[in-house]
Amino acid sequence: MRYGVVGTGMMGCEHIRNIRLLPGARITAIADPVETSLGWADSSLGGETPACFRSAEELAEKGEVDAVIVASPNYSHRTVLEPLFDRGLAILCEKPLATTIEDARWIVARADRHAAPFWTGMEYRYMPPVARFIEQVRAGRVGRLRMLAMREHRFPFLVKVGDWNRFARNTGGTMVEKCCHFFDLMRLITESEAVRVYCSGGQDVNHLDERYDGETPDIIDNSYTVVDFANGVRACLDLSMFADGVEHEAEISATGDRARLDVLVPPGDIIFSPRVPREEAKRVEREHVAVDAAAMAAGSHHGATFHQHAAFARAIRGEGPVEVTALDGLKAVAIGMAAEISAREHRMVEMRELGCD
Repeated sequence: MRYGVVGTGMMGCEHIRNIRLLPGARITAIADPVETSLGWADSSLGGETPACFRSAEELAEKGEVDAVIVASPNYSHRTVLEPLFDRGLAILCEKPLATTIEDARWIVARADRHAAPFWTGMEYRYMPPVARFIEQVRAGRVGRLRMLAMREHRFPFLVKVGDWNRFARNTGGTMVEKCCHFFDLMRLITESEAVRVYCSGGQDVNHLDERYDGETPDIIDNSYTVVDFANGVRACLDLSMFADGVEHEAEISATGDRARLDVLVPPGDIIFSPRVPREEAKRVEREHVAVDAAAMAAGSHHGATFHQHAAFARAIRGEGPVEVTALDGLKAVAIGMAAEISAREHRMVEMRELGCD
């Protein structure tokens, strides 16, 4: 299977390293308008020598590929995708799907008419400990799910080419760019749709002393977001982008009427805590979910990028479904947009305001 990669920055190179782990996969074309980024790809290609192009249009026209990975800056996705759709190629588009609802809807409409698979890149679904956690919650291990809590405490946004990720107009805002992963997980785990969103967030620590053509970055670096779902489940996300030294970068807790289940990443542990009468001893069970060492070393998403690519490859070969659709991407962007509005306007936002109820 021949792959092309559009955008060879940090995430594009992670995709390259993981594609190389797939049996029968070759990277035959890469595209990026920035020479430095094309140079970064060299260290990830392991001796492969794909054709190099400066644009998605050139890659679509001249590259000999069966599938394309879109890892260009968020704001460019619609422009990059158009020639790829026109060529009928299988596509995996990195999250967030787009930076506006209008562009996301356009992508959904094109994907619906597209004969080849279109996949939205949501790596967090594919972290082996998180995937196991989701299976257990959906199988009823906690009983009837009532509360879902997520926490990501981590380092600030990394430096990107041209520092494009310092401004919400380019990224969609932190609640779209970073948190769409978690809003996607909320929908997947609750098996329901968001009804309303309340986000209290701000920019209190990061990037305040940076200037770009006289502008100060305007991206949220910490927030609490509460999402009400149509089936009555309440979900929340606790985000800090200035917690560099934490042990567990991501934590998810699902609490039902019979038990609570937690997953900690790293180390990749799942903790099961059944409800017991107060006077009885707790009966906590802990399980460690191992991750393939090669997959772990190939990226920064706890092995998830490899497992996502394995599933995408199955879809291309007709051996499995598209597991993360363009519509999934739109729904995650919409919740993030609602959170951005809520934080900015200090109010609860109904999803119907965005036409995404």
